Amino acid sequence: MSSLLDIGRAVRTRRTELGLSQNQLAHLSGLSRQTLVGLENGSLSDLGVNRVAQVTSVLGLEAAPFSMQGRSKKRGLWMAAKTASVSYRRELAPETLGETLVSGEVPPSFVPHLVHLLDEAPVPIVVMAVEEAAAHAHVSPKAVWRNVAKLAKSLSVHRQALWA
Repeated sequence: MSSLLDIGRAVRTRRTELGLSQNQLAHLSGLSRQTLVGLENGSLSDLGVNRVAQVTSVLGLEAAPFSMQGRSKKRGLWMAAKTASVSYRRELAPETLGETLVSGEVPPSFVPHLVHLLDEAPVPIVVMAVEEAAAHAHVSPKAVWRNVAKLAKSLSVHRQALWA
């Protein structure tokens, strides 16, 4: 079993790989920024398993030992595109979603799909999509996160603050 110090190191490393700030990860995982800072710097003496699971699931880390092996087998853009298309006749292609996340430009016919994705999709699916889109485009995940925040604001999604 990993110690809280090991978990904090893994969280910091993975958060940085994904281009997320501590504030962004705190929002996405439902933890306070202060708790996340304490976890990452090793100053927390205790954090319940449910709260650890909140942050590790967003990052795609699996317990004992933390690993991304299972995450690498998942198709984040495909899952996110399917989630975004669930209520619509026209299906958003994973490639189109990836281009949208990387460019910050939504094809007009897919605006409702993006609103649905940012308002309804489970956070880990959006995180996987951002990571995969960044990798395919050879850009930093941080740049893609900026576009997600910009899209959420321009589309006036209900969970806008979550993506800011």
